[in-house]
Amino acid sequence: MHWKYQAMMALATISSVSVASAQEARTIFDGNQPAFRGSWSNVNDNVMGGVSQGQHGFTAEGELRFFGNLSLANNGGFASVRSRGRQIGLQQDDELWLRVRGDGRKYNLDLRVPSRRMAFTYRVTMQTTANQWQEYRVPMSLFRATSFGRVVANAGPVNAANVNSVGFTISDKKQGPFQLDVDWIRVAKPLKRQ
Repeated sequence: MHWKYQAMMALATISSVSVASAQEARTIFDGNQPAFRGSWSNVNDNVMGGVSQGQHGFTAEGELRFFGNLSLANNGGFASVRSRGRQIGLQQDDELWLRVRGDGRKYNLDLRVPSRRMAFTYRVTMQTTANQWQEYRVPMSLFRATSFGRVVANAGPVNAANVNSVGFTISDKKQGPFQLDVDWIRVAKPLKRQ
């Protein structure tokens, strides 16, 4: 199985792949399981004076829906949804597998760890295709440390064992409405190449 990775704005930009089902995959989010639904919150640029609107809910089919309106007014330009802090139990050789449906915009997939740095996260960027379900497979090695959306060169790689939150951010510098649906997020070991 092949997948492509590209560098863009010093962050990894991932493209969709076909994710094979695997018995060893562990689910860390599935909107069809009520236990996963109450653990999400939004943080938007209004914490810094911006006026973007980002919120979340759940569709009738059980997907997490992250939606709203991005504004660049007042030096703003981001909206996010994230799981509340809890140890996820990731290992360094794990991959995150996820299935999402976007609107053609770019979204960041974020991993958070305890840190004294402000707005600190490890992230990769996903390019979505409008109204199409896409699956992504993302190794830990692709996540880059950022603070306020800028790469932190001396932060080192993510320590998977410290990850306590997963989430999504939109900050593509384009004003207007957005919507991302998340069907599931899983953790698995890399697939063996044929």
